Amino acid sequence: MVAAEGSRFYISHMCGRITQKSPPSELALKIVSLVEPLHSHNAPPRYNGAPGQEHWVIRRNPKTGQRTLDRLWWGLIPHWCEDEKGGRRPINAKCESVARLPTFRDAYRRRRCILPVDNFFEWKAIKGAKQPYAIAMKSGEPFGLAAVWENWRRPGTDEWVRTFAVITCPSNALVAEIHDRMPVILAPETYDRWLADVEPDPGDLLVPFPAGLMRMWPISTRVNKPENDDADVLTPLA
Repeated sequence: MVAAEGSRFYISHMCGRITQKSPPSELALKIVSLVEPLHSHNAPPRYNGAPGQEHWVIRRNPKTGQRTLDRLWWGLIPHWCEDEKGGRRPINAKCESVARLPTFRDAYRRRRCILPVDNFFEWKAIKGAKQPYAIAMKSGEPFGLAAVWENWRRPGTDEWVRTFAVITCPSNALVAEIHDRMPVILAPETYDRWLADVEPDPGDLLVPFPAGLMRMWPISTRVNKPENDDADVLTPLA
């Protein structure tokens, strides 16, 4: 993953750039019924979404059980953190440790969510350089990445900041051609279970997605810069 210079986001093991170009009605993945217009319905599509930005996230209210499609910031601030600038904000959580590390374990128990995407990006190291790739479903449809979210209250105010991190796992045969980790992709039939209560523990869902349902193609290094947020970043290299 190519991180922005000076970034305070902790990017250690992949999944640090995504696309959300489909309209909210499709990014809802048939989990949320969008009867009423969303307050952020006019949010622009993101072709090169990066950490530190707001993205659509499907989450479940741990008290009411209501499911909503909301805008959350990418880069998790633990609820116990005193200062949002006091340390790096992790954008990923490893499937092997998300349930036990203090930074993630409470969110894993009570605040699991789904990041709907049209594709994600990864970089392959090639002779001292890095070649970016776009990775998506063969069907071309949006799909859901397993994630966790947090509530963080800004000290001395009533302002709540909601953030998330994407869970990663070992790569399947396709993504392994360029990287050893990939985001956990949830099969549609597992969405309900992932968003439900922790018991039974959904840890068995944190596995590589079938490679045969996915496709991958090399793209321009324009994607290295988040400001290049346009459809051209997805154009396959000739």
